[in-house]
Amino acid sequence: MTGDDRPYRLGVGILLFNAQGEVFVGMRADSPGAWQMPQGGIDKGEEPRQAALRELKEETGTDKAEIISESKDWLSYDLPPDLSRKVWKGKYRGQKQKWFALRFLGHDSDIQLDGHEEEVEFVRWRWAGFEELPGLIIGFKRPLYEAIATEFAPLAKRLSQGETP
Repeated sequence: MTGDDRPYRLGVGILLFNAQGEVFVGMRADSPGAWQMPQGGIDKGEEPRQAALRELKEETGTDKAEIISESKDWLSYDLPPDLSRKVWKGKYRGQKQKWFALRFLGHDSDIQLDGHEEEVEFVRWRWAGFEELPGLIIGFKRPLYEAIATEFAPLAKRLSQGETP
């Protein structure tokens, strides 16, 4: 319990799986060395599934994917106190996210990190083994990634074995 009564910003997160069951991770433009999966806020009037597809396109430059699963519950993380007063104009204590697993239907060349008009989110990207994910993320988000890893592990295993979701 942090004693912080500010609300959480509603958002989505995306596990983009390739045909080998690996997951897209990008190195953040604003934090060299920090890797994460695509994620972002839900716009007013937007449904979480729509937001996930929009965020995927904005952050990876591709929409060649289909949603194959979603988290049972909303998952949240708190920003560190010093950061929470800077990010999102200090309005939120962290994010509450709905996570979606997507199957990538394109080719690696379809991923264009600078393929949109918005500010570039990632400067590099790669496919990571599912088990690597919690260790790649910045510390304050690690419990969230551990929860994602636990929930989506059966799906990741099936995909890595070439099974359909």
